[in-house]
Parts: sequence; structure tokens; C-alpha cells
Amino acid sequence: MSTDQRIELSLKATLQFACESPCPPKLRSAINHAVFPGGARVRPRLCLAVAVACGDDEPELASSAAAAIELLHCASLVHDDLPCFDNAEERRGRPSVHKAYGAPLAVLAGDALIVAAFQTLGLCLPISAQRGTRILSTVAAAVGGPCGIVAGQAWECEESICLSEYHRAKTGSLFSAATISGAEAAGHDSESWRRLGELLGEAYQIADDICDVVADPAERGKPGKRDSALGRPNAAQELGVQGAVRRLRSLLADATDSVPPCPGSDALRVHIARSALPYLPKELLVAA
Repeated sequence: MSTDQRIELSLKATLQFACESPCPPKLRSAINHAVFPGGARVRPRLCLAVAVACGDDEPELASSAAAAIELLHCASLVHDDLPCFDNAEERRGRPSVHKAYGAPLAVLAGDALIVAAFQTLGLCLPISAQRGTRILSTVAAAVGGPCGIVAGQAWECEESICLSEYHRAKTGSLFSAATISGAEAAGHDSESWRRLGELLGEAYQIADDICDVVADPAERGKPGKRDSALGRPNAAQELGVQGAVRRLRSLLADATDSVPPCPGSDALRVHIARSALPYLPKELLVAA
């Protein structure tokens, strides 16, 4: 079974449980709208890539961790798109959840996805209580305060924002959770994997910042130049587009070098090398 198949099957199994009768039909539809069809599934793919590189001796645990991380990412997008935050009408090339179902159901769908993520982690604790408990703690820290997604969203409510802290919380935290959880699921020392997640998280945020400035909104599936319109920090605006591309390349090189010793380190480095750059417009890759 391929990595992508593992992710989709795990997501479907989790949501089938969360959305079974007597779940209100509109809530069920809004939840599924938020998750399927997905985006690039970057975070769960990274989680499984690390687990495989470390031996993947408990594949069900690794798959559950990957699914939980993706559900939390989807929940953050649903809430991020709400009128009280970005008021985004599009996500992944179609109406955002609040646009399709209304703000009340979007709030509830995001909440339900958060609960489903931790529910799937809890159900896997019998596989390995020690590993599962560590994963649960890792993922929880990546979502809440003081340095998780919630903190990242809260930085947008401050009068002044530190770009590195903002990126580390809003994006890097879940990437670190992916690398650490992948290693934890396979029984490897996890803390040594944090650096890789932090570097990749910053790389993806910079790639997203660049695309927000220069990419075709139709190709991205969401409106462009939102950071400027909302007064949000953006690496491409601070460093210039070419400066941001150079920073992105440097981060990916550092990420490749930071892979800890493990049986599948070479394959993992290939995965990293193919990660963020393909999402940039081709003309930037040639010019940088």
C-alpha cells in the first residue's frame, strides 16, 4: 500500500467513526467538505516518511498519527477561513466551509475535526501505551499554547508580530509534530527529529508567502495577496521574492543535512528534496 493510500484510508476510517448516525447530516457534510478531496497532504506524508525511515514497526500507530495531524491541519484551515479571521471564500479551488455551509457549521466542523484527531490517537493507545502517550503529548503541544497553531493564530491579533515566532507557531509546530510523531511511532528517539520539522515548517511557510505574492490564484485554489490585504507578515514582502526563494532553498538544504541517523535516511532526504520547491512557479525556480 502506498503512503497516499495509507493516509486516505486512515482519514476515511476516522471520519466514518466520527460522522456515523445520528450525526446531523449537514455537520457530516461540512466535515467531509473540509477534508476531502485534500490538498498535498504534506504533513501526514512527512510523518509516514519519517516512520518508514525509522523502520515503521507499528504501521497502524504511524498511520493514526499521520491522520490526526492532517485532521488538525484541516481544522485550522476551516477556522482560519472564517469571517472573524481571513474571511476567505475559497479553499482548494472550491468554496471554503463557512461559505458553503455558514459560519456556525464551519466552527462546529472545525471543532469536530479537532476532537476526531485526538480520538483516533486515543484509540491507538492499546497498540503501544508508551509510544502512543508520547505522540498524544507531542500533537497536543503542536496545537495549543504557547507555541502551537492556536498561538500562531493569536499572533495575528497582536499589534506587532515577530515573523519567526509567528511562522514557528502557525506552521512549524505541526511540521515538528509530524517528524517527531513519525519517529515516536517507530520507537526511535524523537527529540532529535524536532529540528527537521522546524526547518521544513519554515520552508513551507516561506513557499506559501511567495505564492501569496506572485502565484496565480486559480492555480492555488485560493485568493492571492491576502497577507498584504490583511496586514499580515510575509517573508516575500520582507525579503523580496528572490530573497525569499534563496531562503527557501537554504532551509531545504539545512533540512536535508539535519536528518538524524536512521535506516532509511537516504530515501527520506530524497523526499525532502522533492518537497517544497515544486509548489513554486517554475519561473522562480529558474531565476533563483
